[in-house]
Parts: sequence; structure tokens; C-alpha cells
Amino acid sequence: MEQLYDKILLLFNIPIYAILIPLEIVLSNARSLKFYSFKETLANVYLNLVNAGIDFILRTFIALSVLSFFFSLHFNIEYPPVLYWFLLIIFEDFLFWVEHFVDHNVRLFWAVHVTHHSSDEYNLTTGFRSSVFMPVYRFMYFIPLALLNFKPVDIFFAYAITQIFGILVHTRAVKKLPAVIEYIFVTPSHHRVHHASNIAYLDKNMGMLLIIWDRIFGTFQEEMDHEKPVYGLTKPLENPHHPTHIIFHEWKEIAKDMKRKIPMREKLKYLLNPPGWSHDGSTLTARQLQKK
Repeated sequence: MEQLYDKILLLFNIPIYAILIPLEIVLSNARSLKFYSFKETLANVYLNLVNAGIDFILRTFIALSVLSFFFSLHFNIEYPPVLYWFLLIIFEDFLFWVEHFVDHNVRLFWAVHVTHHSSDEYNLTTGFRSSVFMPVYRFMYFIPLALLNFKPVDIFFAYAITQIFGILVHTRAVKKLPAVIEYIFVTPSHHRVHHASNIAYLDKNMGMLLIIWDRIFGTFQEEMDHEKPVYGLTKPLENPHHPTHIIFHEWKEIAKDMKRKIPMREKLKYLLNPPGWSHDGSTLTARQLQKK
């Protein structure tokens, strides 16, 4: 079954790498839109390869075993085949939204996720600008799926399929889609908002496949004509193409904050509170900035 899944994923991935990315590069250069630069694209590829290596090791030796253990304890639920895959994708997409929300609202996890947001470009290769250490904990969000009698190999396959969809929305070439699609699914317009550093757009549109989770939980933001997205971080990186700094820069900032001469309770808040929180108000979280 795993070999079949690998072939299906390869079938989906080939058009992205062989057709869509080259086409976007050619069209953006022909129109002088400058969607791509060599250094940023190389950084995206580098981060993806590092992530893939860590993911392969952890999935093979840890993640699959952990999910298999919980699958052995699963509730006695039987699904018709079509309903099985429909529910798996819906549940998995919701759990991804939960993970993504935590990544943006707990600085400890933001330190992992921030690499995905650190580029000031936005194109299809940004979609595989991976959060390198996310495989260390991502699989734990899928434990409820194993308990609900979804096979671990199917869980990973469903996640990989939605990730392919997630790559496709990293583009400026597609404007807004028909209203019914924009209302239900994550679209390039929605995800441009997510990658923007504009204050109004911070920590919005966390979904991978469905945007309805953001509409339900109050994290949805429409892309506004008068607010053109500015991509990257609110505080641009120094030395943004350094192979280790690009991964560990936020950890270095956390280490500085942990050395402050303040009570341990306040130090822990620098780990567990949203990015931007400070004990003295010298820096602000996204919500604080939006309120101002």
C-alpha cells in the first residue's frame, strides 16, 4: 500500500516541479514581476531538503510506531470506504489548523515555524520552504485520528495530499476565485494574507485545505484591495541566507530573553506566550498591534 501511495504522490508532484514552477518563473520574468530570485529559491530548496531528511528519519523510526501504538487502542468504529477518506481528510485538516494556530500563538513553536514565513518573496517554491523541525512534533496532533480507527499510513498519505494542495496556493499569479470556492476552500488570495507581514494580516487564515475553520474560530481575513500584502517577517532577518541562522535565528532571540534578569515565571512567558510578548511592553504581539 505504501508503494501505491508513493506512486500517487509522485504523480501529483511531477506537474508542480516540472510544469507549474518553471511556468511561473518564465511568466513572472517575462512580465518583469520578479516573483523569484535565485538566492531565495535556493533557500527554499535547502530548507525543504533538510526538512525531508528529518521527516524521513522520524517518520520511519518514531512517528509511525507512535501512531501504530495508538491505532492498536482504537475505538471500534467502522467506516464505508468513501466516508473513511472523506472524514480522514476533514479531521486531518482541522487538526492541521489546530497545530498551525499553536505554531503562531506559542513562541516555542513559532521558533520552529518561522522559517516558513521568513522569505520576502511569495511563489510556488515558498510552499516547500519547510519548518525544518516540525516533524519532531507534528505527528502527535494526529494521535486522535489513530484512536478513531484511521490507519497511520493513511494518515500520512492524507496529510501529504493536503500538503500538495498547500503548495499550490503559494502564488501571486492567481487572483480571487469564484465566491463559493473562496468561502469554503483555502485559496491563493487567503494564503497571501497568511504570509503577509501587514499588521491587519498577522496570524490570519491558518487553514491548509478548508478556510471554514478560520471563519468559525475568528482567524479569517479577506485580502483587501487597499492593503497589498508585504511578505516576510515584521522584523526582517539579518543575514537571511545563512544556512543555520535561517533556521535558528528565533531560538537565538529566545535565548537572549531567557537571560533577562526577571523572575522565572516571566521567562517562561517568553517561551509560551505569543511571539512579540514582552514583560515590559517593549515589543507587542500581533493582537496587541492590531488593537492599536
